[in-house]
Order: sequence, then C-alpha cells, then structure tokens
Amino acid sequence: MLRSSLTFLVAVAFGPFAIAGERPKTPNVVVILADDLGYGDVQRLNPDRGKIKTPHLDKLASQGMTFTDAHSGSSVCTPTRYGLLTGRYAWRTRLQSGVLDNYVEPLVAKDRPTLPRLLQEKGYHTACVGKWHLGFTIAERGKDGGKKEKLEGAPVGSITRDGPTTRGFDHFFGFHHARMMKSVFENDRVTRLVEPVDMLPLLAERASAYVAERAKAGKPFFLYLPLSSPHTPIVPSKAWKGRSGLGDYGDFVMETDWAVGEVLAALDKAGVANDTLVVFTSDNGCSPAADTAALEKQGHFASAGFRGYKADVWDGGHRVPFLVRWPGVVKPDSRSNRLICLTDLFATCADIVGAKVPAAAGEDSVSFLPELLGKPGAGRAAVVHHSIQGRFAIRDGKWKLCLCAGSGGWSTGGGTESPQLYDMTADPGETKNLAAARPEVVTQLTKLLETFVSEGRSTPGEKQKNDVDVKIHKPAKK
Repeated sequence: MLRSSLTFLVAVAFGPFAIAGERPKTPNVVVILADDLGYGDVQRLNPDRGKIKTPHLDKLASQGMTFTDAHSGSSVCTPTRYGLLTGRYAWRTRLQSGVLDNYVEPLVAKDRPTLPRLLQEKGYHTACVGKWHLGFTIAERGKDGGKKEKLEGAPVGSITRDGPTTRGFDHFFGFHHARMMKSVFENDRVTRLVEPVDMLPLLAERASAYVAERAKAGKPFFLYLPLSSPHTPIVPSKAWKGRSGLGDYGDFVMETDWAVGEVLAALDKAGVANDTLVVFTSDNGCSPAADTAALEKQGHFASAGFRGYKADVWDGGHRVPFLVRWPGVVKPDSRSNRLICLTDLFATCADIVGAKVPAAAGEDSVSFLPELLGKPGAGRAAVVHHSIQGRFAIRDGKWKLCLCAGSGGWSTGGGTESPQLYDMTADPGETKNLAAARPEVVTQLTKLLETFVSEGRSTPGEKQKNDVDVKIHKPAKK
C-alpha cells in the first residue's frame, strides 16, 4: 500500500533517529564518484553476468555495507552532481534536460548551502579532486563561454572566479567536463594541459597525496573524488590495455577499480583508514558508448538485470553501485535494500557531524545514517527519477511510475504506451506495464510527484520555491 506524503513527513520528523550520546567519532569523509559506471560493472554486485574483475571494489563491499536499491538523482551527469552536493533535485533548477556544456554560469547558486560548506562549518578541510561539470566561467573569455573555440578547454593561465572554491571547497584539482579534459585547474586557474589518457592516473595520484597531507594536518577532511572514468573518451592507459579481455571499456573499468584501490591504500598508509567513512558510487548507469551490445555478446551486462542504460528513466539509467565503509560503525559484509538517492548524502553527513541544515537546503535529502548504525528508520517516501530528455518517473515502495513512453533517453524500444507502471519487486526488469490494470496506483503516484514539485521539496520543512516552473507532463517527442 502506498504511503501518503503526509505519512512520510510525520514518520521522518518523529522517527527513531535520535543518537544524542551515541554519535560515533566524527570521521573523515571520502566520496568517490565514478562516471558512467553501471550497477553490473562491479563484479560483486553482478557475479553471474559481470565479467570485469573489480577486486578493490569487491573488497570494499566486503568491508562495509552495500545498498542494492540506490539511485543517482538523474540518469546523466550534471544533475546528479548538483543533487549530491546540494541535497536537492536538479530539475528544480534551470537545467530541465541534458547537461551543462562549455564554460557557463554555475548551476549551484552562490548562496546555496552545499555539502562541503556544511562540513567546513564543522571544521573540515574540503577538497574536490576530479571532474566538476557544474559550470564555471573563465575571466576575460567573453560571454559566449568559449563556444567559438574548439572544446578542448582553456589555455594555461586562464582564471575562473566562480569555480569549486567558491562553492565550499578549500581546494580544487581537476577539470570541467569530458570534452574539456585537457585543461587542469588548480584552485582557480589552469596550470597545465594533459592528454585524456593521463587524467585518471593523475587524479589517483593527487587524491592519494591529499589524503597523506591532510592526515598529517590532524584536522578532519572531506575528499570529493569525481573520477573521469569510465566515461568517454574511453582511454585505458598502456598498463591496462588488454587486461580485461573485453575491450577498452572493460580495461578502463579495471583501471577505475585500481584508482579506487590507490586511494584506499593511501588511507591505510596514512593511518586514517579506521577514522574514515568511504562512499563509492556512480553518477548514472553505463553509457551505450561503451558498446554495450558487444559487451553483452561477450557475457558482460553492465546494467546487471535492469533495463536500459545511461540517459534512460528505466533503472539501468540510474540504479548505481553504492558501497559504504566505516570501520567500527558499519557492519562488514552487510547489505541494505533500503531505497536511497545520492541526494541523501547531504542529510546523512549532516547527521554524522551534528550539523543543522538550514530550512532552505537539502530539500530532497533524507539521512540514511540509522541504516548504517543498524537502526533502520522510516526512510524516504519515494525517489524521483529524471532522464536526459527531462522525463519524470517516481518510485514509492515496490511501485514505479514512468510518465513517458519508452526510455525517456537513448534506449530504443519499449512500445508507445504512456504512462508505464511497474512492480519493481516482481518485475525488476520493467517488462510488464501495469498502468491499465492499476489506474489507482497511477493516480496516487502522480499526485505524490505533483506534491513534491509544488512543495519545492520532498522532505519535511517549510515550503520552498523551485527556480523555474516545473512540468512533469511533457508532450510526446516527435
């Protein structure tokens, strides 16, 4: 039976989470975000149909908790990153479909509370090492944001005045997005140009160095590590070419696993592994650019048993690996089937450090700390899914409603019926549309989504405004 939004708000507001006097020691926090890594690309999550070896991720899963029903806030890059850092769905902003391109105005408003800002206020040193893709401008570059130039990035010496260090990070080392990967920024300026094949090893090296540096400083740190891989360009380095036997994508996934292992080894070497909360996840599902058809012919299914891939509103587009290790707190080799979203990292970290979230912040973030502590609470009422075309879906319990025909993204097929309603417990592959058979469920889920939109939030709190007028029903694409 569906839970009403009112029932949800009461359950969360007066739920069982009250750990005053029980809160574990404040940990360092490391969030590693892979780029376009499918749920089934982690071998431990997909043992029967996953053919790529991921020993470091498998070990990480064995040391902590695996969430099997975790979702990115969108099935594409920019909106998911916005949600992770703000605890707010990106469809509440100007970005109603697609992703940001070029050097453009930041998607995160200047005064918007962010996860790194929240942690800064609690004494953390904060760093972003990797891919930003949330927009920033280049000084003296012109209003076109460089559109007239080849999209390889800004030259050495270029400066940004509204980059990550203005949105809560003490330190930034990385690049804007995949088509501008050559320009490496350190804090507010481009200091070098590199080839894309060198980016992943460079990020692993810099992240490991940051861990060593901050461990010596003796101050808690937050490392946000959004990797460049295995997104296109799919460029495994020479040491990894041919290692998977599945082509460049398989090799690049293995190198991604290696990069994670390097950071985990750095935590061990610095003596802070036991004092560090590590989260590993992905921004969306595997991209068809990985040549998923060829991979499947070789027996590797990057979406495991879920339908669709990156860009889609089907689960293959946004159900992602989500591994959490916190020694002494999170039970090793544990699993949770709780429904969570990457936006929930905001509220969870706030709970961990005892931070007060402002009323106009974290509008779509629900803490899963009780789950980590082995004290499951009411959880979230629902998760809203969003595709590259701006199509909506909503998941509540076992029911999932897609307000579109087909994938809402890049995958073809699926018929012309809209809406689509699936029982995700009985039919996780989303093969049987029950919309005609269960119209009352369609109505209830639609009303719940409309409430989340009109209230400007999906969590308890004061009503908020969306940045733009949000329409959940869109005309069929011609």
